[in-house]
Amino acid sequence: MARKKQGKVGSSFDGFLADQGILEECEQQAVKQILADQIKAAMEKDCITKAAMAIRMQTSRKALDRLLDPTNTSVTLHTLQRAAVAIGRQLRLELV
Repeated sequence: MARKKQGKVGSSFDGFLADQGILEECEQQAVKQILADQIKAAMEKDCITKAAMAIRMQTSRKALDRLLDPTNTSVTLHTLQRAAVAIGRQLRLELV
């Protein structure tokens, strides 16, 4: 007896999140998580403490903690740019 090839069942995960009304929020948090992870990784690689990073960014440690908090998506481009410079990187944004 020949088996039928089963196709996709249901919608995509993005479709599910959109149906729940949380797609945009999830995408924002994912982008923030990636940026925070990249900054943390660069800090660890170069042995930069939070206090030293805050000094390099000319900001407070609390502001740095907000930048590294993946749940806080309200970070300015200026703050991201200062963080990139502080770890010797460039900030590149792209619309796709």
